[in-house]
Amino acid sequence: MGGHQRRAGRPCANAGKVTSGRTRHGGAWLKGVLGNAAAAAARSKNTYLAAQFRRLVDHRGKKRALVAVEHSILVAVWHILARDTLYQDLGADHFINRIRKSRQTRRLVSQLTQLGYDVSLEPRTNG
Repeated sequence: MGGHQRRAGRPCANAGKVTSGRTRHGGAWLKGVLGNAAAAAARSKNTYLAAQFRRLVDHRGKKRALVAVEHSILVAVWHILARDTLYQDLGADHFINRIRKSRQTRRLVSQLTQLGYDVSLEPRTNG
């Protein structure tokens, strides 16, 4: 969807030919509206789009993170219109909870072990 509106900023391979990851010009009105919506979504609190922006801005930069949020908004709007449904936000903790807790625990303990730490975990008791 984003590729048709020329707002997709990711590289793609088509029939063995790798194309550029640059965004094309696209519609000026769409670029303006999506840019404003992405900037507002990035400043919002406790939303999936804000979490996506914060997650990407550190290693991709502000502008590329905004383009990624624009693309997410465009895909969401397409699904909303195509399926005649309401928007359901995945939540700010989506990127934390999308991996099983046990798998994430194993990964983090493994990383600490590789850094030279001895790790022992005990479940927290609520009280």
